[in-house]
Amino acid sequence: MADNQLTSESNGFRMGVITAAVLAAYTGIAAAAGFLGQIEAGTLDIVILAAGVVLAIRRLKQAKGRHMSYFQGFSTGIITALSASVLLGAFFWLLGGISQAAVRQIQARDLFGADLGVLIGGLGIILLGTMTGVVTSLIAMQYFKASEHQAIAGIE
Repeated sequence: MADNQLTSESNGFRMGVITAAVLAAYTGIAAAAGFLGQIEAGTLDIVILAAGVVLAIRRLKQAKGRHMSYFQGFSTGIITALSASVLLGAFFWLLGGISQAAVRQIQARDLFGADLGVLIGGLGIILLGTMTGVVTSLIAMQYFKASEHQAIAGIE
């Protein structure tokens, strides 16, 4: 697809799939290495997701130039985060079906002491990732809509 025909939806989904591939590779490595249960492992997931959202908005901005509306950039970020989070959640469900040891590394307990299952963990991944993408998109669009950024980046 030519960049001048790039839409928020197609760009967001494409960049979401790429971001999900990076997140799934990282999660697989973290599970195999045994550090998936560490809080830092989850933090790096959020950083990777935020980077994917910003790169998706940047890609759309480069394709559209001054003709990108705030809503186009914002929706690109949300679609990127949603698609990446859904795919990562599906990967987590697959990982839980393959390796119970990986799931035990991050198994949480609810307030009454019952173990929370893989399904709830995957849904949590989707919710947290999507909300992170919404907030990241709001912040990133403040940067990408600023006139100073357009002058610095040479976007006309």
